Amino acid sequence: MSNMEWISRGKKVIMNTYNRFPLTLTEGKGVYVKDAEGKKYLDFASGIAVNALGYGNKALVEALEEQINKIMHCSNLYWNTAAIETAEIMINHSIFDKVFFCNSGAEAIESALKLARKFGKKKHGENCYEIITMKNSFHGRTLGAITATGQEKYQKDLNPLLDGILYADFNDFESVKKLVSEKTCAILVEPIQGEGGIRPAKKDFLQKLRDLCNEKDILLMYDEVQCGIGRTGYLFAYEAYGVAPDVISLAKGLGGGFPIGAMMLVEKYSDIFEPGDHASTFGGNPAACTAAKVVLNSLMKASILENVKKQGDYLKEKLNKLKERYEIIIDVRGMGLMQGIELSLPVADIINQCIKSGLLLVGAGSQVIRFVPPLIVDKNEIDEAINILENVLKEV
Repeated sequence: MSNMEWISRGKKVIMNTYNRFPLTLTEGKGVYVKDAEGKKYLDFASGIAVNALGYGNKALVEALEEQINKIMHCSNLYWNTAAIETAEIMINHSIFDKVFFCNSGAEAIESALKLARKFGKKKHGENCYEIITMKNSFHGRTLGAITATGQEKYQKDLNPLLDGILYADFNDFESVKKLVSEKTCAILVEPIQGEGGIRPAKKDFLQKLRDLCNEKDILLMYDEVQCGIGRTGYLFAYEAYGVAPDVISLAKGLGGGFPIGAMMLVEKYSDIFEPGDHASTFGGNPAACTAAKVVLNSLMKASILENVKKQGDYLKEKLNKLKERYEIIIDVRGMGLMQGIELSLPVADIINQCIKSGLLLVGAGSQVIRFVPPLIVDKNEIDEAINILENVLKEV
């Protein structure tokens, strides 16, 4: 069956919530995928920074098969070994002390928002409920997460939004400081803004936020849904900056393609939630945690993090060389294998032409092309991607 035949079937039964590209993916291996007609694509979108180990990873497939044959799901009214083992890995390789598992990045953010509100009221009184987030940020599609998102285009027709969310300028400490009051319970920030255009935070900005939160006794919360789990060349993005938060939200690459999210926090705040305060039916699902365990162990043992740093530097070097040759590229920015190029024109047509030429890319805003390949990508595959992109840029 052709791509268009599948698309026709899909349009009849799936809600129109995405402007989907005109292809239907059916299988993948390594950093490549194939569509319904057998055409092969080099994937530099990787499910939007999700497929950390690429496609068809043997260890991941075998571990999932083994776990599913044992037990696929059990209620959080009981303990399960996969969740415990995965949490132990995450704790042992971070500054955090406790984990709450959920299913997605948006759920991880919602968990953090609820935690912040409960902390504020318990610690500073009923009027301490405001959360400061950043303009141009993105935190998810649920109502709380979309309120925290500092982009009005995502909030259209959803008013009234959650009360008590204030927006500061990213990388502008004075803008944040002006919003802090006795009502402030937390500051939420992405170490690297993803949907906002692949914009890394400045270390000095994060350090000043850390110092301010210490001074005011409020929570510093990082959204590492996209930039965490190896994407920067470190297991967590906060390690790249040397500035640790109190709370972190994770998802995307954590399951290597299997849906899972997590919120982690330090011991000081581990008693804010009590039984009944928060829950997730599928959170800590044995299959999902098994996938996460494979991803985490792979990042720890297979030199993948070093590969991310090495290939990330190489990708940025190649993108900067393109910038020297093509005036429409006005900036190259990012960290590790989370890179972006900003153009002087909308990128939609360029991305579509790259897809036709066998390279999957996605945007990060209307004028930024995002590069988030699987963390196992190598130099030859980067060269292939750059060659395809350059051929398209020549036509532009």
